[in-house]
Amino acid sequence: MLTINQIVGILENEKLFKEMIINNHWSYKCPENIQQQEIKQITYDSREATADSLFFCKGLSFKEDYLLAACDKGLTYYVSEVAYEKAPENTVAIIVTDIRKAMAVIAMNFYDMPQNDLKIIAYTGTKGKTSSAYFCYSILKHVTNNKTALFSTLETYIGGEEAFKSNLTTEEALPLYKMMRQAVDNGMTHLVMEVSSQAYKLDRVYGLIYDVGVFLNISPDHISPIEHPTFDDYFYCKRQLANHSKQFILNLDSDYSSFMLEECQAKQKALVTFGENNTSADVSFASVNEHTFTIAPNAWTIDGEFSLKVEGVFNQSNATSALLACSLVSDAQPSIYQQGLEETVIPGRMEKVMAGETPVYIDFAHNYLSLDNLLAHVHQSYPDHEIKLVIGSTGDKGVERRMDFGKVINRYVTHAILTSDDPGTEDPQTIAEVIQAYINDNVRTEIILNRKEAILYALKNATASDVVIVAGKGTDKYQIIGTQKIAYQGDRNIVDEFISKEDVING
Repeated sequence: MLTINQIVGILENEKLFKEMIINNHWSYKCPENIQQQEIKQITYDSREATADSLFFCKGLSFKEDYLLAACDKGLTYYVSEVAYEKAPENTVAIIVTDIRKAMAVIAMNFYDMPQNDLKIIAYTGTKGKTSSAYFCYSILKHVTNNKTALFSTLETYIGGEEAFKSNLTTEEALPLYKMMRQAVDNGMTHLVMEVSSQAYKLDRVYGLIYDVGVFLNISPDHISPIEHPTFDDYFYCKRQLANHSKQFILNLDSDYSSFMLEECQAKQKALVTFGENNTSADVSFASVNEHTFTIAPNAWTIDGEFSLKVEGVFNQSNATSALLACSLVSDAQPSIYQQGLEETVIPGRMEKVMAGETPVYIDFAHNYLSLDNLLAHVHQSYPDHEIKLVIGSTGDKGVERRMDFGKVINRYVTHAILTSDDPGTEDPQTIAEVIQAYINDNVRTEIILNRKEAILYALKNATASDVVIVAGKGTDKYQIIGTQKIAYQGDRNIVDEFISKEDVING
């Protein structure tokens, strides 16, 4: 809990406080009669508001009606960048210069600074965040005897009960710090989390310092009017992880790594670098085969041979980053790290099954870099096979992906089946046609908007000389259509159902 006086003090210390407005009277000092008023809940959802709540008026789409609905439930105190005239006379407005930064600093204090009780490893990058986080999480579970929390795109685990589906890659500040506090209360000592560019763009992690930050890679993505207006803005937000990490790990194989290296050195960051067969890196890994890689003996604490369940050199790069990150927060024996990696399962990432004699890959690949890596790996693994790809592109964001998908498809794919993938408020037919416009004539293309029908079509028409790839949704059990999440069977479930039926028929 916090008192109103404490809240005002926190905002003053962060230079976010402007004034308080009570019954149209402006005050800089907190009036004595409300100084010790206790706030027992913080929220930005009017449906959760109570008389003991502090309500945040945040977001471009915020409407005064939301505040009034909260006031109808007895709310008295709210934080905002503006005062709302229709609020009841007894309402106390705490006016701030930046509502999102105010949310972050109040949340971390309200939940008693849970970050101070956790060793936090944070990942950012255009691709690979989730896979790397899972490698790291799996290792640390062994190191800490299951006292490691996970905040990832796929799921959140805070100890105690089973993991649950995440709402965002990086949650808003209020639920973020609440979950961190719950993790600490559940006995967690470490946290592995993904940090999105939007988390910095929207100040969800304002003021949060990580023990270890990991920068995996960067390529143009999330460029749109509702995300990042330019690549420069996107890259700048990604780079903020370095400024907020006590120790920083950089992948030298990434585009712009020389710039990142220059910036880190200029700011005298505690830096560790890695790369594939890179003698200039602090740690160099080498691929042995699709499942195995080695780290050469060097001044670092980890070397030897490591094996993964998932395929791909890019996953070996992700695993190397996890080994480095874990070694910075733990002094466990390398054998424990090896065991953690070998047992890592990443739902919806490079999942491979056989439909008869046809290899089928289900993967979350949903941008240029991830799709390029996936297709390059499959092409290398099956050079004599033709690739059938089922893919769509999201609506309302990342519009540049549609052109990028065309470029990658032209390099590797024989037959592209274009379908829906969270079209949102856009027409999925139009999205598919835009992708199709960037595909060369020598690639067979078809548009089947029903995603299940598209997957089944690819499977039914595949032979032993084909590889089928279903990309984009991974483990998602919904489609975003309009503004609603509509239940969806799931890519893997559709593939498994097809295989089981074929087994019955052929049996």
